[in-house]
Amino acid sequence: MDIRYAALRERDGVIPGALVIERNELEWRLDPRGSHRLPEATGHGIRVVVVCNEGYASSLAAESLHRLGLRRATDLVGGFQAWRAAGLPVSAEGSR
Repeated sequence: MDIRYAALRERDGVIPGALVIERNELEWRLDPRGSHRLPEATGHGIRVVVVCNEGYASSLAAESLHRLGLRRATDLVGGFQAWRAAGLPVSAEGSR
């Protein structure tokens, strides 16, 4: 789950295949009991990897998802910037 703001995604690109949910929507889009959940939010056992820009906001977001019962939620240490610095795939935001 890429929780970065649109401006950062447009500037830096995205991780291919990542679902984009901005931070302010994350909990209500991933709560399996919620009426506004994503189709991917099928139960509390789903694996969620939260990605922010540098790994700070994603740590807090993963903890928040734990409180919803999503015990397999985690975050990417160092965020998108660490992913890109490691030479892992990045695509332009509009091309996913």
